[in-house]
Formats: sequence, structure tokens, C-alpha cells
Amino acid sequence: LSVMAACRVYSIGILEASPLCWFLLPVAIRHRAVVGWRVPRLLSRSQHGNSAWSGSGEASKRVCVDVGNRKLEISSGKLARFADGCAVVQSGDTSVMVTAVSKTKPSPSQFLPLVVDYRQKAAATGRIPTNYLRRELGSTDNEILTSRIIDRSIRPLFPAGYFYDTQIICNLLAVDGVNEPDILAINGASAALALSDIPWNGPIGAVRIGLIDEELVVNPTRKEMSSSKLNLVVTGASHSQIVMMEAAAENILQQDFCHAIKVGVKHTQQIIQGIQQLAKEHGVTKRNPQKIFSASVEMEECAKQLASDKICAVFSDFTHDKISRDEAVNQIRFETEEILKEKFPEADQFQIIESFNTVTKNVFRDLILNEYRRCDGRDLTSLRNINCEVDLFKPLHGSGLFQRGQTQVLCTVTFDSLESSVKSDLISAAVSGVKQKNFMLHYEFPPFATNETGRVTGFNRRELGHGALAEKALIPVIPKDFPFTIRVTAEVLESNGSSSMASACGGSLALMDAGVPISSGVAGVAVGLITRFSPEKDGEIEDYRLLTDILGIEDYYGDMDFKMAGTSKGITALQADIKIPGLPLKIVMEAIQQATVAKKEILQIMNKTIAKPRANRKEYGPVVETVQVPLSKRMRFVGPGGYNLKKLQAETGVTVSQLDEETFSVFAPTPSAMHEAREFITDICKDDQEQQLEFGAIYTASITEIRDIGVMVKLYPNMTPVLLHNSQLDHRKIKHPSALGLEVGQQIQVKYFGRDPTDGRMRLSRKVLQSPAATVVKSLGDKNSIVIGGTVPESSSSCS
Repeated sequence: LSVMAACRVYSIGILEASPLCWFLLPVAIRHRAVVGWRVPRLLSRSQHGNSAWSGSGEASKRVCVDVGNRKLEISSGKLARFADGCAVVQSGDTSVMVTAVSKTKPSPSQFLPLVVDYRQKAAATGRIPTNYLRRELGSTDNEILTSRIIDRSIRPLFPAGYFYDTQIICNLLAVDGVNEPDILAINGASAALALSDIPWNGPIGAVRIGLIDEELVVNPTRKEMSSSKLNLVVTGASHSQIVMMEAAAENILQQDFCHAIKVGVKHTQQIIQGIQQLAKEHGVTKRNPQKIFSASVEMEECAKQLASDKICAVFSDFTHDKISRDEAVNQIRFETEEILKEKFPEADQFQIIESFNTVTKNVFRDLILNEYRRCDGRDLTSLRNINCEVDLFKPLHGSGLFQRGQTQVLCTVTFDSLESSVKSDLISAAVSGVKQKNFMLHYEFPPFATNETGRVTGFNRRELGHGALAEKALIPVIPKDFPFTIRVTAEVLESNGSSSMASACGGSLALMDAGVPISSGVAGVAVGLITRFSPEKDGEIEDYRLLTDILGIEDYYGDMDFKMAGTSKGITALQADIKIPGLPLKIVMEAIQQATVAKKEILQIMNKTIAKPRANRKEYGPVVETVQVPLSKRMRFVGPGGYNLKKLQAETGVTVSQLDEETFSVFAPTPSAMHEAREFITDICKDDQEQQLEFGAIYTASITEIRDIGVMVKLYPNMTPVLLHNSQLDHRKIKHPSALGLEVGQQIQVKYFGRDPTDGRMRLSRKVLQSPAATVVKSLGDKNSIVIGGTVPESSSSCS
């Protein structure tokens, strides 16, 4: 019973507060063989190193860092003390809490199972979710992209062979709408890992750099970012090393971009020093992992003797393509692993696989480092063969096929109405400030692109990230006042490296083919890196080679995937995935220069296919026209309850949106649909011809209907009947028009008093004519009330 009581005390979370805890806890520990499944892992913390949470009563500690003109405060020791590490990072009134937890038992996975979850909390923005359940549901695009940035910032610093389930959770505690929370989350993840006992070779620091009025601003506010030409996120490690970069820019010159990187790295060092100071105050000791996964030296040497020459021959045979090269290497793998299983019967499967992988990787890298030789025969700076095509399918608004080596991407452009633009939910808008956008690029990577099978449902985080990068590359050249929403679909048909940059190239071709007046063509390229570390100086790069336009295998066995896109003038997007614990600035600057040269070469090849946007859009393209509707005729145009507009959209497929009080925009997917819509509008307008009425004049009206509240009258045959209210029929108060002996078809005299300025209704009165007055019946002339005319005219018409 005492054991069960101890477990129950733990399960309801009152162990610390209960007076019985000092009695029940030893009992629970003594019977751990029986109740170990109920006692939390906190009881086994003694097998870890000391983390920041060793004492529950320890006061929280904090450190304040000056980053540019703003302060960054990092605190720990108060919240989420059951986690291995927790940090709260605050800038202004925006606060983010980040926790880090890593299991003590190894995972069966043969890689680091790291999961990063960045969640935008509605309560942090002072809002309630607008979905049916009124709570946070699935992850938004912004949450996924931010999670990827955090993952890429911290993953390279975990020890090799550390295959333990690790989770980083970032919770927004408060958002002030001024300071961006994503940068705080990266620094919070760094602090949480540094303050924990999880093996990790950090800390790191991250800043955002903006370019506002030709001045670099560190960690700009959300309002400042709206006018910034640059959005650069830099994550740095100790000794001014770069771990991760992500950038979107508006054609920034190379020298300005490089200067921004240097400024960013400089400010990351201050954050790193602050986190190191905080970890020192907590006295953190890292745990010793139960097992670090790696192959034995003896097994690696045996695999090297068995397979290195064969692998070298495969990588030296330039006739191989992706499929045949993989098949040749897999054949050698199968033969080598069979021999290793016989020689090392007690070795587990991972060690056997890893020993062969290590030998293959070393052979591949040595050929590049020592002989400057790549597996497809190119030198280090050469591009693969490039082929471009446009206008592949006539019904499409625009299309382009970009082929680079064995990477092939088909891009299509679709136009739709501005109503189809992407609209952010309230929470994302409050956090990131983006409310809607009328340009989007969707990246698709079906399994057949790599000769595989798999489910084709939705999209994954990788596809979202690659699409976002290609979208960043193209956004700066899209005209701001384009009258359509643009969707570019980039479908990867073959993949052997750098499909995201091929999507940017193909998207540029398709936009030009569609007649979108982009300011310049855009091209992108991926640069790889092979390094050799000095055996004498730990962590220092002794030699390296930069590779232009990398293959998939060069990305897999290399140390960096550095993707950069831009125009012939400058840079529009950059993403650096670095797999080693950091790169010196010198290598990064060389990579930018090498990518710039390759980008210009690709643009020259693309220009041979199509050098500028088509002057006119395709014949199957959409049409936009405007309809001017006077306020007095809006009810007739819209119809009761919007009936006319709904019928128009259902029958013709057009989209109608109101621009202002008297202007409507009509979007038709094809010219024929616009022709149908024009006829429809003419038809509903033809019976609504407003005559030239004179204020104060007296007209003869014909009664068309008797109602309880008045009579419906027409001043001329093709007029829409209007109501003459009981109060305007006679000086006497009447409850029904029949009291005056009025009948349908009867003609009466009425006086015209113009239109109501609020709703446009015609104001008529019979009452004022009951006293003696001069009566002059005016003649009426025709006048069109609703006029169709296009601001983006394919054609125009008017109702008659």
C-alpha cells in the first residue's frame, strides 16, 4: 500500500509539496524493482550529469545581452524543471520558452532522432483561435519553417553517433507584435541545450539582419522588416564560425550581402558568451551516453581492404549515371557486408553497415581532395549540361521545363483572381505580420523522381522548405501591382541534386512564358563542400574543396549544401545547410563568389530559350474587367441576397469582388467566360435604364402592385418598380392603399425628390400634390446606369 501511495503521489504531482514525500520517496525507491514503471525518470537523474535543474529550490538565474540597440534576456531555473534543460528568452515584451529533453536509452534509429516543435500559441498574441474547436490544431507553414531553421542550427553540434531521441519544444509565452519570436526560439534552444546535461557542442547564437535605408539593422522590429530589403538569419558558433544561414533579399549586391553576414556573425558571439556565462553559473556537467554508435577501427580496416579499390573504380568511371552508380556501389556493399558478417559474427547490423559507409565516404572525399576529381568527370567549378524549354502545353497559362544533368523540374503558372490569394490566420498574422500574398510556389517531390515507390498524399516538411526557398528566390521580381494571384507549381520529375534551385530556374522560365512582367530572370545553384580536419588542431579545417552544382551523392557525402539564387544583378535567396560544427567566414565568402559566377552562367543559358517576358498573355489566359455600378443601381446588379452575383458566378465561372462603393472587379478564367459574363450582366441590366429625371418635377406613375405598406409604381415601361410608401400617398394617415381606392394599373401623379443618399432609393411623393400646384409632366430620355470597362482590358463593353 505504501508503494502504491508513493506512486499515486507522483502521478498527481504533489511529491514536492506533500509532507509525506520524505517518507514515501525512499519507499518508492526501495521498491523500484516493483514500481519502476511508475516512478518518473527524475528519480534516475543520478546516472546523468548535473543539469541546471539539480535543485528544485534553486533560484532562477538570468543574463542580459546587448544585441545591436536591443537587449536580449535569457533566464532559467524557474519554469519546466522536469525537462533536461529549459530557457526563457525575452526581447521587449516577447517571450519564448524552450525545453530540451533527451532519452537516456539509445534509439533503434541509425541517425540522430531530433525533433523540433515550434508552436504559435494564440494566448501569447491575446487572441482565441477562430477554428471550430477554438484551440490550436495542426502546424502552420510558418511553424514548420521556423522548426526547420532551429533544427538546422543545432543538429550539426551533436556528437557523431549520438542516436538518442531528443526533442526541442518552443512555446510562445507572450508576443508584443514588435519583436520577432523566431530568433528568440533559436537562442532559447541553444540555451536549453547548453544548460542541460545533454551532450552537445554548443552554444550557438542567432540574429536577424535587415537592410533599411541602406543601413544594416540587427534584430529589426516587425514594422522595420516591412521596409527592409534584406531578411538574413545567421546562426554562429564560437570563434566566429557559421552554422546556419537563411536569407530572402530584394536583389542585394554581393558585397552588401557579405557585409551583412559579417555583422551578423559578430553579434552572435555576444549571445554565445552570455549563454556560456549562464551555464557556468549553473555548473552544468554533461552526461556520459550509454553508447556512442560507431564502427570499430578493426572492422573499418577490414572493410577498407575488401572494398576501397572497387569503390574507387566505381567513382572513377565517368560513364555511370545516378542509378547505375548506386547499383554498382550496392553490389559491392552486399559482397563486403557478407564477408564482414562472417569475420565479425558478434557485430550488430549497424556496425557492419557503418563500416562500409565510412570507407565509401572516405574514398569519395579523398578523390576530390587529393585528385580534384568528381564522380561524373567534371572539374570543381563546372556545371552539368542544362536544357530549357517553355510553352510545353497550350492550355496552361505558362510552363517551363528545366533540366540540369539528371535533375528535371516541370514548372507551371496558374493565374486566378485576387480573392484566391493566401490569407494568413489571425495568429500567424499577429506573430509574423503577413496577412496575405498573391504569389505562391508549391514544390512537389513524387517518389518516382528517385526511382522509388511511396504514398502521394499532402506534403512533408522537406517539400514545404524547398518550396519556400524557391518562392523567396522569385518574389522580388514579381510586380507588386499584378492584377492576378499567381501560383507556380514545381514538380520534380527527376532528382539528382539541387531540385529546389532547379525549381527557381524553372519557375522563372514559366513566369516569362506566361507573360508576367518580371523585372529579371532568376537562377539558382547549389555549392557543396568537402573538408579535411587537422589531426593536430582539434576542430580546425586543414584543407577543403568547394564544388559547384553538386550531385545528390556529393550532398550526401559532403559537409555543406549551400543554395543561392538571384538575378544577374544581385542575390534574392540563400540557404546554407552545414553538417559540420561550423565554417569560417573565409569559406562562406568563397562559396558566395563561386555561386555568383555559376548563377550568371546559368542565366546566360536560360536567356537563349527566353530572355524576357512575353508581351501578351496566352490566349487561354484569364481576363479582368471592372464594372462601374452607381450606388442607386447596386441592388439591381447584386440582386436580392446577392442572387444575381451568385447566379453569375455559378453559370459563367467568373469571380466578382467589390473594389469600392461603386466598382466591382470581374475575373474570368478564360476570354470565353468573360464574354458569357458580359452577356449576363447586359441581360440583368437591360430592364434597369434610369431616365433623366428632374428634381421637383411631377410625373405620371403606373401602379404595378398593391402592398400593405404602400404601392409599387413605375414611371416608364422598362423601369424596375419602386415603393411609394403609405405615408407619401395622402395627408391622412392610412393603413392600407385600398383606403384611397387605388388599384393595379391605375395611373397617379407623383413628385420626384431625387434619391436617398444612403441607399440610393428613388424618393417619390403623391401627398405633396394634394394641395393646388402647377403640374408639368416631363419627358424622359435614356441613360445607361451600369457601365463595364476594364482596368486591365482584354476587351470592354457596356449594357444597353
